[in-house]
Amino acid sequence: MITVAAVAACCVLALLAVFQILLAAGLPLGRFAWGGSHRVLPAKFRIGSVVSVILYALFAVILLDRAQIVEALPETLSSVLIWVWTAYLFVGVLMNAISRSKPERWTMTPVALVLGVLSLAVALS
Repeated sequence: MITVAAVAACCVLALLAVFQILLAAGLPLGRFAWGGSHRVLPAKFRIGSVVSVILYALFAVILLDRAQIVEALPETLSSVLIWVWTAYLFVGVLMNAISRSKPERWTMTPVALVLGVLSLAVALS
């Protein structure tokens, strides 16, 4: 079960990474991210999208490490990081839920919730 949760979360992160790459490339999808106030993201948000992709890769490593699919981090570190990541996701659910952008609210809130639940399942294992 933990393996399924970790792999499913990594698949969602991969899709989010593709989305962030498209945002960074200047596609007009900005209403779904970063507060939804820009159709095409300005430079500082594009940089943020690139940083997000890097963070998603780190989050995937944490998930896979905790699920014992890979051994990349010391046990204590991954134990702490999975809980920090899970808490971050649940804060993200709240932040997306109060976004002024309806498209962001309706797409990213459920995505953050799914990731939060999957990460919680990994963290509890």
